[in-house]
Amino acid sequence: MTARRTPPRPGRRATEATPDDIAAMIRVDHAGEYGAVRIYEGQLAVLGASPATARSAALVRHMAAQEDAHLATFDRLIAERGVRPTVLAPVWDAAGFALGAVTALMGETAAMACTEAVEEVIDAHYAAQEEKLKGRDAELEDVVTRFRAEEIEHRDTARAEGAKEAPAYPVLTGFVKAGVRLAIRLSEKV
Repeated sequence: MTARRTPPRPGRRATEATPDDIAAMIRVDHAGEYGAVRIYEGQLAVLGASPATARSAALVRHMAAQEDAHLATFDRLIAERGVRPTVLAPVWDAAGFALGAVTALMGETAAMACTEAVEEVIDAHYAAQEEKLKGRDAELEDVVTRFRAEEIEHRDTARAEGAKEAPAYPVLTGFVKAGVRLAIRLSEKV
């Protein structure tokens, strides 16, 4: 995983060449990938500290490396297309790390339940974007399609690692899903 990044600062609006709905997609996906990186950093702060959780930490490191690559792609798209990042990045910075650390402190299965819940919402989010992008923006459509496949892989890994065995699984995943949906709505606009 790369060194912790400073949250992006809000800047100029999208250029005329980037329609507002495409800019909103890039902004929200950038915010989401940033939040995912921070969730995994929080999980690794806990799971990476003990030999007893080495297997889970290795899985999280693998998923985190993919999220780092996703974030690097959206960092590039933000810059190239002149898209204003969300002003909420500092919130997602703290909230993502806290969510990752708290769920990891609850146990390995809770950390996996968190991953499963996040990725389930992101799968649906990316699927909707794929539909909207057809024939409009080939580069972004390709990025979303590739990243969606990796997010599904993360969800499936979490399920295979016992996510459903987490304490208070329905409550935990319901809370995480609601938070991710809210973050998506806010990051598209703000």
